[in-house]
Amino acid sequence: MMIEDVVTVSGDTSIKEAIQTLYHKHIGSIVVIDKEGKCEGIFTERDAIRVVATEVTLSTPLKEVMTTNIRTVEEGATFAQAKNIMRSHSIRHLPVIDEQGHLIGLLSLRSILNEVHDMVPIKR
Repeated sequence: MMIEDVVTVSGDTSIKEAIQTLYHKHIGSIVVIDKEGKCEGIFTERDAIRVVATEVTLSTPLKEVMTTNIRTVEEGATFAQAKNIMRSHSIRHLPVIDEQGHLIGLLSLRSILNEVHDMVPIKR
């Protein structure tokens, strides 16, 4: 369920590069990390829409437009805890961190739905 091969960039990456990465890799978010591998922010499809709507220059670095007050979940948390965070904050992407705060994975609504789809039969 957790995506382990998370696409990450630095805060100096341009908006244009980030949007191209989202498009070419068919993903919905990019986690912005510092040199130690700790989450600084996240840039999602929703952020890309906001950037285009507000006419921010595409050469602007992500650190100026990314979501910085990101929600995370620690490794070992239950699915219910992660679901509650995602639901209560209306987010689709939830970085998973270790005890030191380093990024180790990502939960996405899509990855969760794919997993549930394979486990639960549809009934009337």
